[in-house]
Amino acid sequence: MPFDINIVYVASGLAVGLLVGLTGVGGGSLMTPLLTVLFGVPATTAVGTDLAFAAITKGAGTVVHRLRNTVNWKIVGLACLGSVPASLITIAVLHGLDIQNAGKGSPIDVFIRWSISICVMLTVGVLIFKTRIVLWLQNTPKAQLQEKTRTIATVVAFALIGMLVTVSSIGAGAIGAMVLIMLYPHLKASEIAGTDIAYAVPLTTVAAFGHFSLGTVDFGLLGALLIGSIPGITIGSYLSRAVPERFLRGVLATTLTAVAAKLVM
Repeated sequence: MPFDINIVYVASGLAVGLLVGLTGVGGGSLMTPLLTVLFGVPATTAVGTDLAFAAITKGAGTVVHRLRNTVNWKIVGLACLGSVPASLITIAVLHGLDIQNAGKGSPIDVFIRWSISICVMLTVGVLIFKTRIVLWLQNTPKAQLQEKTRTIATVVAFALIGMLVTVSSIGAGAIGAMVLIMLYPHLKASEIAGTDIAYAVPLTTVAAFGHFSLGTVDFGLLGALLIGSIPGITIGSYLSRAVPERFLRGVLATTLTAVAAKLVM
């Protein structure tokens, strides 16, 4: 990539990092649509590069949460039991579809664009309805699953998330956190965040290596995004208490809806 374009990607990484730090919304929900819509990066490359980006950043986040003892490793194990095999199967299917040679506008490119759009809209749903769902669960004990049923539901739910993440790079963050809230309402917010980040590391790593084998990871782009995002997340985290969360989530939901519509047009 030319140097001036690198600067633009660094700035994009900084902007996405700020938003992730401010709102807690997963970077994939922001980064992949940004690369595809604003910069015209092929959907396959945007997904593969963002998965590598997520594996690195979530790995760093897991170390912090491990030190703070805010990871429920039993739930991480169940989530990985569903998501990692599902990711491997999805990668095998993508290999069969010859994704390496899929150009812009090809059937597989259109399919991935639609997948990204659907995952973005699921993220918007989480942004809008998260508080109401949490309150409903807290006030409706009968809605909470028994231990055995909850274990099975965890594996199945995260298997679906594993497929979504591998195809679109979106879902490990906001959607994964929402599933954890619904299945484990007794967990503290810090444990939800730590567990959500920790399970996503094996998933995004496996998916990223799969996309690397497909030739859909752009390492120049990856490096530029990392340079911008690391200080962005740090600054955003410090500023998060100074900016009204409801306002931020409203702006983010509106923006993501517009991006999702643009992706499929």
